[in-house]
Amino acid sequence: MFGLIRLVIFALFAFAAGVLFERQQASEKCLATGGTMTAGLCLGAGS
Repeated sequence: MFGLIRLVIFALFAFAAGVLFERQQASEKCLATGGTMTAGLCLGAGS
């Protein structure tokens, strides 16, 4: 039983880490193209 709970906890941790990593990558890409991140959206970036 503890193994199943541990599996769910690790899966949630991995998912959260992936989301944070992806947001950081998007933010860096947005800033590199001259935009600004506002509420999770890239504004003012060139194409």
